[in-house]
Amino acid sequence: MDWTFETSAAMPLLEAARLARIDLPSSCRNGTCRTCMCRLLSGRISYRIEWPGLSSDERKDGYILPCIAFAESDLVIEEPRARAQRNS
Repeated sequence: MDWTFETSAAMPLLEAARLARIDLPSSCRNGTCRTCMCRLLSGRISYRIEWPGLSSDERKDGYILPCIAFAESDLVIEEPRARAQRNS
């Protein structure tokens, strides 16, 4: 399924997805557990920490951590575990 949501350079992707009622896998929300790791297919992101919990090979292969990634352009990410939030 394709999901679309809005974000800004001031909000991590994970938080923006949650506001749009889309659940992306997560646990720590600080870039260490890697639960949220997914692939960036297109676009640019930035991190506000020096070295997020990704290896250089993972970064080269397009993996990102949405819990600490900020959009710098329109993005396409691949996350097959995403799902709509349930109504509570």
